[in-house]
Amino acid sequence: MSRKNKNKKVLVALSGGVDSAVTARILLEKGYQVSAVYCLFWKEGAEDLSEALAARVADQLGIPFHSLDLRQTFKKKVVDYFLSEYKSGRTPNPCVRCNKQVKLGELLNYAAAQGFDYLATGHYLEIKGRPGRRYLRKGRDILKDQSYFLYSLSPEELDQLLFPLGKYKKTKTRREAKRERLINAESPESQDICFLSGPHNNFLKRHLKLESGPIILEESGQKIGEHQGLPLYTIGQRRGLEIGGTGPYYVVGLDYKSNILKVASTWNDQRLYRQELLAREVNWNYPRLPHKKFSCQAVIRYGHPAQPCFLTLNPDGDIKVVFKKAQRAITPGQSVVFYRGRRLLGGGIIV
Repeated sequence: MSRKNKNKKVLVALSGGVDSAVTARILLEKGYQVSAVYCLFWKEGAEDLSEALAARVADQLGIPFHSLDLRQTFKKKVVDYFLSEYKSGRTPNPCVRCNKQVKLGELLNYAAAQGFDYLATGHYLEIKGRPGRRYLRKGRDILKDQSYFLYSLSPEELDQLLFPLGKYKKTKTRREAKRERLINAESPESQDICFLSGPHNNFLKRHLKLESGPIILEESGQKIGEHQGLPLYTIGQRRGLEIGGTGPYYVVGLDYKSNILKVASTWNDQRLYRQELLAREVNWNYPRLPHKKFSCQAVIRYGHPAQPCFLTLNPDGDIKVVFKKAQRAITPGQSVVFYRGRRLLGGGIIV
């Protein structure tokens, strides 16, 4: 146990999952004064039992526990945004929005108001640099790395955050949870979008006014089916088109003006490839913005391999990204995140 940490108070966002439980355990071993908070988020459908599990974990660890009701904030900032983006023809990433504005944003404010020195979570990524100049680096476990979702954090926010699992692999996290006999050591992985209780498209059908229209095969201009509403589809999609008898087909365009869904019959159709994109709402974590041609790697969706590219800054603050090789299914509304090796440089929203 480290004596230097004994007067430092840390608030751990305890979700009920194994990652946040091991995070709390690591911080206790390092000598911090640890408390836990469970965030109540808006969710449709089935009752969430995670709060009770988180309370049991906190009791097992012997740390104070309470819940924070963020349902109204979450609904407004994440769920309503999610629906608005789909309605406007974009494919949002709600986890990026949630981490910045709710899961970390609201909790950072709350932790500071309650007198905590730090907020800690079970994210898999590392914080590097000195105070006021912090930056993020990919976690050691490449399969679990979550830096993509947190590119919009500022150096000042990073000064107040701890990510103890950044040097861990998930196998080690599980191993430590079993060693400590934590009650959630075998907890399954959480689903991608926490507020959904069923299929993604079913949620959109319940909450958006959808209008059916023609599906057109781009190669021939022939109508080959009816779509159920353009917000239900995204660039590159194959599953769920429900075009019987032939196929497969892939979405290559959404014409909102004419309410037409455009598809192609081959996975590598040239209409699916773009060599450039424009990113807006850019957060830059590197010492200087790329005023001149700037080389790095870019990730155009979570789990996508980083691709070599060049960046230039437009006068309006947007960043133009030119890839060395054309990329398949670049999707407006998703985040593009920039790296040099493991170091995160920044990111923005694809427009």
